Formats: sequence, C-alpha cells, structure tokens
Amino acid sequence: MRAPTVPASDAPVAAAVRVPTPAPTLAPPPAVPPIVYTDASLAELLARFEATTLARAEFTHAAHVAVGTAVVLRDGPRALDVLRDAIRRFNAAHGVAQTPDGGYHETLTHFYAWAVAREVAQLDPALGPGAIATRVVAALTDRSLPLRHWTKPRLMSWAARTGFVEPDLRPLD
Repeated sequence: MRAPTVPASDAPVAAAVRVPTPAPTLAPPPAVPPIVYTDASLAELLARFEATTLARAEFTHAAHVAVGTAVVLRDGPRALDVLRDAIRRFNAAHGVAQTPDGGYHETLTHFYAWAVAREVAQLDPALGPGAIATRVVAALTDRSLPLRHWTKPRLMSWAARTGFVEPDLRPLD
C-alpha cells in the first residue's frame, strides 16, 4: 500500500502537522540465568574437554572458566601448565590454527589461570567443585577483565598470543 500523496501546495501544512513516529524504546535484555554446575556436570565437562570430544562450539568463555576451575582445584600450582597443554591439544584436535587473530593465547590463559586461582582461594572448599565453578564462572563472566591489566594492542599482539607478556596497565597481584 502506498502512502497518500500530498499536493505541493499543501506540503508545508502537511509537514507542520506530521507527528514524528516515536523511536522504539529498547527494553533491557532479559537476564541471562547463571550457569549452574554440579560436581557431576563439571567432571563431565572436564573429561570431555580433556578427551577432546567436547564440541568446539561448546567450549565457550564460560566453559573455559569452568574447565580452568576444575583444573585449578585438581592440579593446584601445576594448573597453568596443565591448561596450556590441554587447550593446545583441544585446538589441534578441532583444527584450530594458530594465527595472529586466533588459536591459543598464552597471556589470556595465564591471566585466567591466575584469576580463577584467586577466586577459588576465596571460596570454601566444602562447597564442592560444582558450586565453586558456578561462583567462579559468575565472577569472571566479563570478557573485558584482562583489559584492566593490559592495553588492547599489547594483549592482542602476536607476542602476547605466543608467550606471556607482562601487563602494561596494572600488575597481576
């Protein structure tokens, strides 16, 4: 259906009385329910990740953090080495190439191993692995957290991807 035409002689009047269409209001996005892990679901996630049978699409940021939590709980001070090897093995099994824009990122792995260990240290071990992972994932949901410590160019550099680079904004304490 075409809009009615306004004769040229009436155009100024029509423009004067035209009511603008209000801009649509943006409702806040619905709250995303937290991811809740049980001891069993966390153990299954870790087993599938380590066996490289977890689908690549399932290895989300939350899954990275949950796996990191399970490894920190299980391996303690060796967690960074274990995570480094496991992520590289997972990527290789899924054909993820190491490129300037993708693949394994050493500095981010180091950061999240540190951040997870820091969060875990504040929680009561009696909560159990699933509840601990649930809390740690909720605390580390914001993917911009590393940018509190590194400038984006430094963090996204090839040097940071292939080796650990020290933060240039705020040290990891």
